[in-house]
Amino acid sequence: MPAGFIIMYLQPFEIDRQSSAADIVAKDYRTAVVFRKHGIGYCCGGKWPMEMTCELQGINLEKLQQELEAAIRTIPVSNQLDFSNWSIDFIIDYIVNIHHQYLRQSLPETMQILNDFVEEHLKKFPWLAELLIKYDLLMKQLEPAMKREEEVLFPYIRQIAHAHKDKEPYAVLLIKTLRKPVEESMFNGHEMVTKIISSIRTITNQYNTPANVCANHRVVMAKLKELDNDLMHHLYLEQMVLFPKAITIEKEVLSM
Repeated sequence: MPAGFIIMYLQPFEIDRQSSAADIVAKDYRTAVVFRKHGIGYCCGGKWPMEMTCELQGINLEKLQQELEAAIRTIPVSNQLDFSNWSIDFIIDYIVNIHHQYLRQSLPETMQILNDFVEEHLKKFPWLAELLIKYDLLMKQLEPAMKREEEVLFPYIRQIAHAHKDKEPYAVLLIKTLRKPVEESMFNGHEMVTKIISSIRTITNQYNTPANVCANHRVVMAKLKELDNDLMHHLYLEQMVLFPKAITIEKEVLSM
């Protein structure tokens, strides 16, 4: 891939109704999803002021601005949080309501943006074909994995945690009959996701973009990087915090 790569950085700013969709997306890639939702172009065009565009297309300007402001809102999470001290119930609730919810929204959004981009730019960037294959594989890996976690793995971990805490005699039986899903999630599912993400990083040159590329190119790479970051924290919580807690409980119950 060409040298001279640059990254789309995010800087705080106010949504100006006189700015164009292209200018707004250039400042924050997260606004692209909002413009796509309303059928407003932002790439290789989209130069009319947002206020004029809304008037011409019959779009509620107030509503659009509210959605854009929500899209650029950043909610920081301190790196000083001691996740290891969280209860098992809270960790599971956090993973499901933060990370799983994010994936269910972001995976199809990013796929749609990526599909459109590949269709228009494949001849110029042949490596996009492999990127699309890897991303599709990632989706096919993550979607059933989340379902399996929520329906099988997490309920099991909650059960053994509660049984262990209350010193219930049936805890040993639960472990002997249901412990295999924990091992499968740790050693198979996570390894596959990590390999796919590693491939995507290589294909995209760590999500960097060549100079003077279109807005869609920058948006795609930024969305992929955002997904990567969220997945790494997601997997960390499961593999380094939740699963070790569950395994410790299993061992303690079996030794009782």
